[in-house]
Amino acid sequence: MKAAEQHIATRFNRIERVLAYIHANLDQPLNVADLAALSCWSRWQLQRVFSEQTGVNVAHYVRELKLGQAAQQLVMGQSRVIDIALMYGFGSEASFSRAFRQHFGMTPRHYRQRGVMDGIRTPMHIASLTTSQPSWLSVHIQTREPMHLVGQLGYIRGLFSSQPDFTHVVPELWQHVHQSLWYAGECESIGAINVTQAETLGEPLPYLAGQVTMHPPEDNAITHWIIPATTYAVITHTGPVSALPETLKAFIYHWLPQSGYTCTDGVELEVYPPHYQPADKHAVMHYWVPLDTAHIAPN
Repeated sequence: MKAAEQHIATRFNRIERVLAYIHANLDQPLNVADLAALSCWSRWQLQRVFSEQTGVNVAHYVRELKLGQAAQQLVMGQSRVIDIALMYGFGSEASFSRAFRQHFGMTPRHYRQRGVMDGIRTPMHIASLTTSQPSWLSVHIQTREPMHLVGQLGYIRGLFSSQPDFTHVVPELWQHVHQSLWYAGECESIGAINVTQAETLGEPLPYLAGQVTMHPPEDNAITHWIIPATTYAVITHTGPVSALPETLKAFIYHWLPQSGYTCTDGVELEVYPPHYQPADKHAVMHYWVPLDTAHIAPN
């Protein structure tokens, strides 16, 4: 192994060790000094490398995980708020409620009354083990309100088809959309894949490349879908969109079996920010997979 690759692998392994410790000890204070000692780096080195490798500040990651686990307990369980606060290492109900409101924009009691799983970070998992560019899979749980989506309709054979064709069909659809008069470049673009009626893996899937609208279109040439309120696992993909299949495989084969969540047939979403550059190695988009909220049992 080359010296540079060995250095990358060493950093990756140390971060892996830190993450495993965090995930197993969310009921503990988990201050940065103790995590740095575990990693054999200084506090400054840990924070720099952790942020570089995972894209998030280590202290923010710990807090988001604790609050996310607490939010799940609020929706799914009957424990008192004070008990949940102590369960995740907060010193008092007041400090927990303050942190919770800062993150979710509402009090723990309001979140419980609302009864919706939303804004929850889940533990990171390995997405890629290639020595040259190891990476982590970042997944959030989000609930999206009903929306009207309009755009260009096509049909694709997906990731698990024996003859997948989405790698050339999808770009062609988006090229047509970008040239359309109704397309607004300053808004996020959404690719919607309807898997609800697929009987076999080889069956073509309807794919709508478009944008959200407040009003149904009058132009009959534009396809209009109404997508109901849905709770999703939201997967962050960084890098060229051509590598998205590898990120989705990491989600399906590694994250999902360990998560306690169950996916359901529905409309999957590809969400692209304005001016997205699909070949850029730093580009970020999100893939939304519907979850079965009736069978949630997170670890």
